Amino acid sequence: MKIDNKLVSLLMISIFLCSLNVSAVKTPQTAINNKTKIDSANQSIQNSSNGEGDIDPLVDLEVTVTIKEIRALDKIDNIGQADFFVIVFINGEKFKSKVWLNQNYMKEPWSATLNVPDDVENVSIKIQLWDWNLGLSRICDISDNSGSLLKAYDIDLVYNLKTAHWTGDDYNYPSMSWGDPSGYGRLNGCDDNSIYQEERDCLIVFDITQNDFDGDTIPYWTEVNRYHTDPTVNDTGRDDDGDGVPIEWEFKWGTIIDYDYHDQTWRFEWIYDPFVWEDHSNMDPDNDGLNNVEEYMTSQWGSDPFRKDIFVELDQMEAGPNGEKASIFPELSKELIRDAFDRYNIYLHLDDGSMGGGEWIPFDNETPREELVTLYQNYFLHGDAHNWRRGVFHYGVLVYDATYAGYVFGADDQYWGAYQISSKRVDKHIYGAGKAIAYASVYMHELGHTLDIRIPGGHDTNSQFPWQPEWWKWRPYKSCMNYGYTYLMVDYSDGSRGRNDHDDWGTLDLPGFQVDVE
Repeated sequence: MKIDNKLVSLLMISIFLCSLNVSAVKTPQTAINNKTKIDSANQSIQNSSNGEGDIDPLVDLEVTVTIKEIRALDKIDNIGQADFFVIVFINGEKFKSKVWLNQNYMKEPWSATLNVPDDVENVSIKIQLWDWNLGLSRICDISDNSGSLLKAYDIDLVYNLKTAHWTGDDYNYPSMSWGDPSGYGRLNGCDDNSIYQEERDCLIVFDITQNDFDGDTIPYWTEVNRYHTDPTVNDTGRDDDGDGVPIEWEFKWGTIIDYDYHDQTWRFEWIYDPFVWEDHSNMDPDNDGLNNVEEYMTSQWGSDPFRKDIFVELDQMEAGPNGEKASIFPELSKELIRDAFDRYNIYLHLDDGSMGGGEWIPFDNETPREELVTLYQNYFLHGDAHNWRRGVFHYGVLVYDATYAGYVFGADDQYWGAYQISSKRVDKHIYGAGKAIAYASVYMHELGHTLDIRIPGGHDTNSQFPWQPEWWKWRPYKSCMNYGYTYLMVDYSDGSRGRNDHDDWGTLDLPGFQVDVE
């Protein structure tokens, strides 16, 4: 029989392409050898049914995995936006979400729940993110490169019913040197050093919980054996030691599952004790300018004391009486700025009204600096010089016209976190990149000033256009801080392009805007 060589070649290529989409199992990451840890975790799961009895006699235990948010950090789909769906395995049982069609940013919570054995303390969990395509869905990257596999996509976790915490490819750890760079309950495909490579990098925000009789999120075993509290009484908000953070926050962030590589055993550690006063008002483990009390105050919006957070209040201006359009920050601009920071594991929280700020300001045809200071005092501080937001939030206000497209304005109280951008001025500089990029670029430029980016000569009025003398000189400094790229890109530079470049990302000073904040 004659064999068509072309047909055989096509068949082999098809098999190869399909193999690229097969999920690769990845070993968990911590401060020790990864293979030892995953083997130990699996052994622990197998041996944890040791006859010690019901871990929580008050409820029939269930474990829930909740996907809170999905973000595309690369171009995922060749046509249009991503078509995401999630597959979750709990103790080997498969759960598949619906397909979120044509959405690069999915913010609709989805969850999977499984009834688990009440006498087995560890639950295995695997998370996969896929982009749906007719006939050939492709797995997306939400993983790092801590294991031995070059192309690893799955997230493998071990959830512990005694402590309601998990470890593996995502974990809670206080040390920035050995910690999970993307944060607890957050998965980032850029963590495999592919920030500027197209590898279907995505970000997932998730949580794992179990049912709890009293609803305070502290499981029965921890209440009875560690805290000696009543597992039938909701302890939410309780602060026995008076250190400014309640028991549920100290439990979540102060509980870690660590591995003793000398004994090759797992151990529970409680680095924060809710019954012993600790100086949380002066603790800032991630050096983002938010102490632990402020991390607690912002925890409702997803802050993490072991991963950097930036909070910005965005106030906008109403429409004018003579047909002037309202100064509205485009929704896509918000997402583009968030993407840029997400790739570097800095969570930018933009308060456009969802966090108690985000005021609408009456129209003003022109808003000079002294009026901007008045806006800062009235709409950001609300007349309270000691407002807790001062020193926690930056203040980036969007007005109609403040004479320049954007600038940082000193607030006359030694606070260096306030800046403005003007819609009338930005609208005049919308080039081929489009409105969303122009607004995001200028906003991120001014925010960069409050983060103390020390700008080289690229921040030069003679470098904005190709016919100007400094334009070509500063081409390597590919940053929205460079006037030659402002309005055209939404990113800072990483300093990798040689002479005349600058490492913006590596030199950010997140607490720097808090000068003399009391």
